[in-house]
Amino acid sequence: MKIKVLLNPYSNRWNSQKRWAEAESALRSSHVDFDLSTSERADHLIDLAAEAVKQGFTTLIVAGGDGSIGEVVNGAARGWDEKSPFPVTMGIIPLGTANDLADNIGIPRDFSAMAQMIANGKARPIDLGKCNEKYFLNNSAAGLEPYVTTKQEKIKWISGVPRYLVAAVQAIMEGLNWNAKIEWNGGSYEGPLSLISVGNGQRTGGVFFMTPHADPFDGKLTFVHGYRSTRLKMFQALPAAMKPGKGNMVELDGIHEIHCTYLKFKLDKPSPAHTDGEIFDSWLTDFDYKIFPAAVPMIVP
Repeated sequence: MKIKVLLNPYSNRWNSQKRWAEAESALRSSHVDFDLSTSERADHLIDLAAEAVKQGFTTLIVAGGDGSIGEVVNGAARGWDEKSPFPVTMGIIPLGTANDLADNIGIPRDFSAMAQMIANGKARPIDLGKCNEKYFLNNSAAGLEPYVTTKQEKIKWISGVPRYLVAAVQAIMEGLNWNAKIEWNGGSYEGPLSLISVGNGQRTGGVFFMTPHADPFDGKLTFVHGYRSTRLKMFQALPAAMKPGKGNMVELDGIHEIHCTYLKFKLDKPSPAHTDGEIFDSWLTDFDYKIFPAAVPMIVP
């Protein structure tokens, strides 16, 4: 393997930079031979990943969080024709705030175990999602969920996963909703909407199981759409969204979980939109999703 490690020092509010020395030591101890590039600005990882592919690196290891992974997969796919094999194998050193994708696919948090996993080089192809022109590996959303993302980005007085919880409470208090026309292979829906989350993985934001039955290896998108008519009903859904199994919010009235390979929807008023936790558009009404089954080789335990 010709390995490029792409480090986002800002992940988890600069904690990834503080922890990189420990991760690097573990890689060296496991005799992983790699070249390092460090992000210096927003979206820089996209360019670094695209350049690494051009330079002939066959494996890209993302040292960062879910947003960093999203940037790297989009950079790696810059010249991809969506028909040929994906140009690189990917791996993860989980240094972010939530590390949802890493946890969803079983990447160890322990640096020694993580480094040995990379040294072993065992890869399993993971599904790749796409929203409009943005690729994602973990999840994407419109409505309430990305609005929570915009809120948490502004919160400075608390850090880590609790920041997402505070932002969720703030967003629910604003009572946002939309009207939507949704189509997928197998059905359709037209009516009011509070949230719509599209998952390749089950968890987002560190604690929210927005698509609790998603499987990143099943060749399908899993999406949840829901409408809760009052703030009280939305607050009832919040703790349920944090349950990975029985009792999850998809069991509540007005919330539906669906598996599909194609999805599109139109909102009556703009919503922010995210892929892998990063806002890519703050004013969007039309969404078009597709899935590329088993597209990206991912290093796993």
